[in-house]
Amino acid sequence: MGGLRNVVRQELVARQLDEQIAARFPVGQRLRVLDVGAGQGTQALRLARAGHQVTGVESDPVMLAAAREALATEPEGIVKRVRLIEGDGRETGVHFTPGSFDIVLCHGVLMYVDEPDAMLAGLARVLAPGGLLSLVVRNADALAMRPGLTGDWDTARAAFDTDVYTNRLGLQVRADHLATLTTTLDGIGAPLRAWYGVRVFTDTASNSAELPPDGALVALLDAEERAGSTEPYRRVAALLHLCGVRGATA
Repeated sequence: MGGLRNVVRQELVARQLDEQIAARFPVGQRLRVLDVGAGQGTQALRLARAGHQVTGVESDPVMLAAAREALATEPEGIVKRVRLIEGDGRETGVHFTPGSFDIVLCHGVLMYVDEPDAMLAGLARVLAPGGLLSLVVRNADALAMRPGLTGDWDTARAAFDTDVYTNRLGLQVRADHLATLTTTLDGIGAPLRAWYGVRVFTDTASNSAELPPDGALVALLDAEERAGSTEPYRRVAALLHLCGVRGATA
């Protein structure tokens, strides 16, 4: 299941995504899903278990192998609903025709892309009218929170004046501003319809932090979920989950 930080992220995004799917598609509709940057396949497998047809694209061979290994343990019916391919999320036009998907996920990918606008336009292009674009990004408006809460004052001060940060893998990557992405989504024809914060309270947990007992975990997740959809808490979350709708009007 993973450590605390990953469980909080995956569970909150799943709850938020389910909320948006329920609001926009008929109950029981089997949806065509594209997961760009599928990683180990957590969300792809979850959606396949729910009956949807899922295509996962992953550029990292190690992650792709892990996703395939996880898929191999699933029942045959779920295996048949998942297609995993090695590829770059910036090249969706090479693999897919316009309007091929009802839902496109792009979670934890944009921070590795220097110029994301072209990639986002490509993702919107493969969405069918009324389709849902789900993005999870690092929150550039709250980059000082983690170092500030852990007493790293030099990093906290510097974070106010940059959109670049060093992640826990030691890589220098990029964060996104809510306002900027809102403008971009308008420009590509998939206006923002909902947004959430992810990891308001648990972002400072160590990579090795284990899950609390079941009852405490339920309470923690419920508190995080509430904070992620409530002002002003969601604005200081480590991650933002943005949901745009193809062809929607604001």
